[in-house]
Amino acid sequence: MKSFLTHLECGRTGEHYDAFELQNLSKDGAPLLARYDLEAAAAAVKKEDLQGRRIDMWRYFEVMPVGEEGQVVSLGEGYTPLHRVERLGAWAGFERLYIKDESANPTGSFKARGLAAAVNAARQRGAEKLAIPTAGNAGGALSAYAAAAGMQAFVFMPRDTPQAFVIECQAFGAQVELVDGLINDCGKIVAERKEAEGWFDVSTLKEPYRVEGKKTMGYELAEAFDWDLPEVILYPTGGGTGLVGMWKAFDEMEQMGWIGNKRPRMVSVQAAGCAPIVKAFEQGEEKAELWQGAHSVASGLRVPVAVGDFLMLQALRESEGTAVAVTDEELVEESHRLASFTGIFPAPEGGATLAGLLKLKQQGWVGADERVVLFNTGSGYKYLEALERN
Repeated sequence: MKSFLTHLECGRTGEHYDAFELQNLSKDGAPLLARYDLEAAAAAVKKEDLQGRRIDMWRYFEVMPVGEEGQVVSLGEGYTPLHRVERLGAWAGFERLYIKDESANPTGSFKARGLAAAVNAARQRGAEKLAIPTAGNAGGALSAYAAAAGMQAFVFMPRDTPQAFVIECQAFGAQVELVDGLINDCGKIVAERKEAEGWFDVSTLKEPYRVEGKKTMGYELAEAFDWDLPEVILYPTGGGTGLVGMWKAFDEMEQMGWIGNKRPRMVSVQAAGCAPIVKAFEQGEEKAELWQGAHSVASGLRVPVAVGDFLMLQALRESEGTAVAVTDEELVEESHRLASFTGIFPAPEGGATLAGLLKLKQQGWVGADERVVLFNTGSGYKYLEALERN
């Protein structure tokens, strides 16, 4: 297997950049997106050829940003279970309800996908020290993959991040700094110090390859549904890399002839205490304003500003999707309900998708017979304080 990566492209202007050098944002300050020779990739691998390949996200190697398969540092990320949850579906009134359970990843969350791709790509391009602002799970994933690759990790977290994440990063040998503020405040510190410290910044969508790891969720969904995508996908949205990545994956697969032009309606689910994408979507804006006073017990949703906001809003509108906000009380309640009906103990962000689905059902936006996929992005075991009922 070989990668057919050709270049990077500015997500806003389309300007091309070298994919084989370390890159952060474009000159325009926008995310850089990896582009591939998809015609050559389609000639090299057919979707039927995937049977018998390795059982992780690197099974889609031709459209991944690492030169050779033997160079990959992997902990077994990806290829997570897709559960048809009939008891929960019967309660909620949906005949075909599914949960894509990302808690089965190494380090217990979907962040393993993005950071596995980012660490591998950075390592091959000469980086030695990696820095990240995080609400928790991304820091744990970076720390684990840096440890496996023999690299240094520098992790910046809000001071009120659940203790499990702090201990996890420190156990992997990362240098952790707690910050009085939110994740965007942590990001400012990384930006201010990275040049002097020699860090490569692997912040969400500020380097090109975390989105490449996350896009494999879209490939896996297509493969699991025998290349017939579901009607609706609900995705808990903070930085939004997974939403952007899946939308990118669907386009790549169509160009390779693996799927047709049918797309799921994409739904961004955010916390009511931090809902910049919901607000921008409802107001018809192309980008989101900084959310003031951001708060939520779902720390992964407490992202007041996202560099990829315009890409998320574009995906929502192109898919004829929507955005919905849920309260902390709702997302905690539905986290418990999801667990009690399915045996999956979700992160609060996962519970938020069920709360969002129930709201959309009330609005008549989603049909009882449609195939609906909820994303549980992480394990509830790291959020015991947030999920505890008083």
